[in-house]
Amino acid sequence: MIVVELGAEQMEMRSPLRSWKRLSKPRRTEFYLRWSLYLMALFQLPGVLVAAGSAAKDADEHTISAIRVSLLVGLASTLVLLRAYRTALDRYLKRPVGRTRWIATAAGLTVAGSWAVLLLGPSAGGAENPAGPPFTLVVVGYLLVFSFGPACVGLTPGRAALTGLGMLLAVGAAALAAGLDLAMACGFLIAVAVSMAFVGGSCRSFAWLVSVIWELDGAREAQSRLAVAEERLRFSRDLHDVMGRNLTTIALKSELAVQLARRGRPEAAEQMAEVQRIAQESQREVRDVIRGYRTADLHAEAIGARAVLRSADVVCEIDLGERVDELPPPVQSVFGWVIREATTNVLRHSEAGRCLIRLRQEGGRAVLELENDGVPAVPLPSQGSGTGLRGLRERLAAHDGELTVPAAEAGTFRMLATVPLHPGEAPR
Repeated sequence: MIVVELGAEQMEMRSPLRSWKRLSKPRRTEFYLRWSLYLMALFQLPGVLVAAGSAAKDADEHTISAIRVSLLVGLASTLVLLRAYRTALDRYLKRPVGRTRWIATAAGLTVAGSWAVLLLGPSAGGAENPAGPPFTLVVVGYLLVFSFGPACVGLTPGRAALTGLGMLLAVGAAALAAGLDLAMACGFLIAVAVSMAFVGGSCRSFAWLVSVIWELDGAREAQSRLAVAEERLRFSRDLHDVMGRNLTTIALKSELAVQLARRGRPEAAEQMAEVQRIAQESQREVRDVIRGYRTADLHAEAIGARAVLRSADVVCEIDLGERVDELPPPVQSVFGWVIREATTNVLRHSEAGRCLIRLRQEGGRAVLELENDGVPAVPLPSQGSGTGLRGLRERLAAHDGELTVPAAEAGTFRMLATVPLHPGEAPR
């Protein structure tokens, strides 16, 4: 019984729907476009089957042989193309995939198969069976058009063009060797070349879309890292401005005091007293800098959150109410920190398209509500396990406040920060 239950749980966890929900938007986009390329490989097999079926009626022994070769080449080409498209897309995305042997194999198999089909077809058709040559041309056309996709994706445009031209020339030679007249061969190659260009351009556009999606995702991550780096730079700049002059003065006065002490001059004590005074003043100024760094302005944080989220294509709605300025400064500061941490979580841990920040007052308590969509439907680890939320809980606890994550709709994250307005501090 236990084994059955565990097996069912594992099957549920591995279901395609749950696996799809676990994927991020870039991975979902890549999955969709990747399978669009795989469909390009699968499309040629139905075409070959239809062409072979139309030629099977009243077919002689040679035509049957040509049909069998066509089906065999079409199936083999489809299997190779599936692997070639995968390698080509990974190569376009600059992922480690090794050499381009699968792309070369797909092109070589197409050329070899086209030679076999063309050489068998006309001998089976010719004047006695006019349906023979068109059947072979349709099969070869499908092989050429859909086999050109991996080269367009995995190679540079110049090399892809040379590969396509080589395939056309090789197949054109096979068509002439099979007995087709020059006019028919040229018309066939022109029609196939146009189709190859269309399919190849479509395949490369799919690969380009995948790369753009990943670049946008990387830019979003870089934006979050730059915001953190900018804040660190600001703090280091303020600290340098405060400490640079004082440390230089301390070093000079200490050196002067050493020289005076060696000469037995009583002024050495005065210089050391001055060093002590400057050190104490520096300590006070450092505390002021750190205190200012740890203080978050509610209005500034709200405006900054809106600007950052809008730059990430997230619609941000902010409603702080009319009496926000009447809140006690400590309450405004802690709410500013909540907005800062919530903005970071939206950028890093969700794929939100909408975010809401609302401040209200209920029964002597100030309540800051933050809500965003774009949360995966698959249950995530406990929301309170992160260091960011734990730090916010500690800040709120210092003001007798609390942070809660109530239940919300599927795909939505909701967080409430509550701080009591103590008697004598509540707005009128």
